[in-house]
Order: sequence, then structure tokens, then C-alpha cells
Amino acid sequence: MRPSNRRAAAGLLAVAAVAGLAAPAVAERAADAGRKPAAKKVALFGSTCRTTIDGSRVVAYCHNPYPESDLVRLHTECDRWWDIDADGSPVEVGPAQTVRLTDRCWKEVRSAWVSHHRM
Repeated sequence: MRPSNRRAAAGLLAVAAVAGLAAPAVAERAADAGRKPAAKKVALFGSTCRTTIDGSRVVAYCHNPYPESDLVRLHTECDRWWDIDADGSPVEVGPAQTVRLTDRCWKEVRSAWVSHHRM
């Protein structure tokens, strides 16, 4: 056999060996491609809150549809610089409960939001 043929044969054998080693991994990936990935279990949490601003008053209704209790807190930011912003007391919203949170400013309300915390 000539040297160039020997090199070609050795190269062909090397490629065949690498392909033989890689074939099981390729087959395993192809089998995994047909399966759906396992879904992560996410614990649903948090009340759904509806906040309404009417002039200087804020009202928020929070309903908790989940089995875990939620601690909600109303935050009110007043529009005037001299009017004090307020963070309400935390209120527990149990499973299937609705709570009403209220607050007010002396004049206009700039914004209001509700924060949620796990118990």
C-alpha cells in the first residue's frame, strides 16, 4: 500500500471510530427530543387587587383565590409635597377571602398600590 493510501485509510478508521463513539449520544438526544420537558411546579400565590382613586380617597379590594394566605398592604403617595405619604398596616387575606383597604390624602392622590408578602 502506498503512503497516501495508508494515510487515507487511517483517517477513515479514525472518523469511523469517532462516529461509533458519538452514535449513542446522538441517538439519546434524538430520543429525548420526542419527550416533553418536565413542567416545574410553581406555587400559585397572591391576591388579585383592584385599586380605585377618587379625589383624595383610595379604596382597594383584594381577593385571594389560592390556598395559601397573603399579607397585603396599601401604599398611598399624595400629590402635594406637604401631604404625608402612607403605608397601611399589613392585612391577612386568607384563602377565598376578600378584604377592603382604604386610605386618603388631604388633597389629591398621586398613586396607590398594593404590596404582597408570603406568610
